Amino acid sequence: MLKAGFISLGCAKNLVDTEVMLGNLAANNIEITPNPEEADIIIVNTCSFIDTAKEESISTILQMADYKKNNSCRALIVAGCLGQRYRQDLLDELPEVDAIIGTGAWHRIIEAVNSVLAGERVLIIGETETIYDENMPRITTTPSYTAYIKVAEGCNNRCSYCVIPMVRGNFRSRSIESIVTEATNLAKRGIKEVNLIAQDTTSFGLDIYGKPRLADLLKELVKIDGLKWIRLLYCYPKFFTDEIIDLIAREPKICKYIDMPLQHAHDDILKAMYRRDSRGEIEQLLAKLRSKIPGVAIRTSFIVGFPGETEEHYQSLRTFVQEQRFDKVGVFTYSREEDTPAHSMANQVPEEVKQERYHDLMALQCQISEELNQDLEGQTLEVLIEGRDPEQANISFGRSYREAPDIDGQVYVENDELSKPGDIISVKVIQGFTYDVLTEKQ
Repeated sequence: MLKAGFISLGCAKNLVDTEVMLGNLAANNIEITPNPEEADIIIVNTCSFIDTAKEESISTILQMADYKKNNSCRALIVAGCLGQRYRQDLLDELPEVDAIIGTGAWHRIIEAVNSVLAGERVLIIGETETIYDENMPRITTTPSYTAYIKVAEGCNNRCSYCVIPMVRGNFRSRSIESIVTEATNLAKRGIKEVNLIAQDTTSFGLDIYGKPRLADLLKELVKIDGLKWIRLLYCYPKFFTDEIIDLIAREPKICKYIDMPLQHAHDDILKAMYRRDSRGEIEQLLAKLRSKIPGVAIRTSFIVGFPGETEEHYQSLRTFVQEQRFDKVGVFTYSREEDTPAHSMANQVPEEVKQERYHDLMALQCQISEELNQDLEGQTLEVLIEGRDPEQANISFGRSYREAPDIDGQVYVENDELSKPGDIISVKVIQGFTYDVLTEKQ
């Protein structure tokens, strides 16, 4: 039996594509191995969102190419955004690569494997209109109690710095019925937490129903037996409606956690980014979220050093972060991406200025995060257990509603010798740190 090894880079949306490819391989009697040295076929699912992601993708491809020299690997296949974006260039410049599959061709992974094993070198880009559904084979690689569900693919926002529409196509939603069926099947397998993802989750349904229908989807998902937590990721402000806010406030299964990438807070820069919201509109939405959803945890992301960002613009952003006191913040330096409007904009910011602003804003957010975590001291939280300290048997760790998988900190639990991964237990917060909190089992 052939063995396939996989490396999945980038975001959770990419991970879902990886899991569908794994399902297709397994359905065709190809064994999946976590060890690349054992693999006959190695597939690297790549990211190309910013420069660092591209560098990581290329580095990983070259690392995996070594297994063709020294081990049993007969085929190295590059999938995902990097392949979609750079296509022939990759094939020309990386002779170690045997096949490239674009973002619209993950369902053709078997075709690629068969072609390469037959001695061909192939480029399969496919159509950027495809999207998986509940009927496609999928092997989840996340822990047995949590999974991602991609509710839509692509994006119509066309932010001036972003390549996603080029590599992922236009925004396209799955049907409510398809998503509910998949979530129901996951719950039957023991999944307790589903994380809803898309490039723009709050626009869900706009393309196929004529209006956003995330609220209607959530109303159906909360009915599913076995599901405990439903988490919303990648929510743009534009369609974050009062109905969604009210649902989050009243439905115990929907995590009081909102991941809302804002990118900046000065109207001049927001306009240059082609963002749809003004600072005033964002502030009104944040105030409404906090007033209607007590205890809500808000994560966001910002770009510093965008073309034309002056010191005044940056200080406006810094003041915004200081005033809003977000629970979680990701900060990125602007990455100049070819074929985007921002690439040719005047007044590109020097790299050293970008780095100064990045470190300054991160230092500010670290202080805010630590203070907010200290404010939790004495409070009771429900925690989804994920593991155990290997050196201290009475300490477990996991996440509360305030932490999303892979991107946020952890909750450590003292005096807990019995909990297993997937258990949800009640804890009391003892001490808050910059990213993590220490608790004890109730």
